[in-house]
Amino acid sequence: MSKNNKPILKVGITGGIGSGKTTVCRVFETLGIPVYYADSQARQLMVSDPRLVAGVKALFGARAYLKDGTLNRPFIAKQVFNNKEKLQQLNSLVHPAVAEDGVRWHCAQENVPYTLKEAALLFESGNYKQLDKVITVFAPEELRIRRVMERDQISAGEVRARMDKQMAEEEKIKRSDFVIYNDEEHSLIQQVLDIHRTLLALIASS
Repeated sequence: MSKNNKPILKVGITGGIGSGKTTVCRVFETLGIPVYYADSQARQLMVSDPRLVAGVKALFGARAYLKDGTLNRPFIAKQVFNNKEKLQQLNSLVHPAVAEDGVRWHCAQENVPYTLKEAALLFESGNYKQLDKVITVFAPEELRIRRVMERDQISAGEVRARMDKQMAEEEKIKRSDFVIYNDEEHSLIQQVLDIHRTLLALIASS
């Protein structure tokens, strides 16, 4: 940690749908490392950030929100489904807001050596550029499909459709500093501990 007890490194963690990012993050949290869950925070910002709310309404109209102020998720999902331009426009509003919020969150942390930012679209959004290191969680495709089918109660075809919207796992691995294999063969805890020790050693030598 720095002299003012602020975290030294910003570390990202990503992986395809069903890879087990959240499970890995929970292990890091047991080590005292705070985690910023970008996807859930994005949903929160879409109802709490006035600029983002205004942008979403300008893009989709008043129907984007229900009378109680909550996001009309089915309506928005229908608008962006198979409409890449609308999806890109929405992302161009949400991703910068999440990036700004993530920076504020990181700066507010104290007495930790580094922070983790968990995001499915870490590379696709460009937010990886703000980070010092990136971890990718990898799992074989069939295992990922099975996990998501069980979790979300959807078909294999629907899972594959979601996968097609994400960057290929091989590309994520090439761009990452660390890879965690969540394939039910390697020890997750041991892999997290190894990366944790490496990051601490890196901080100590800086």
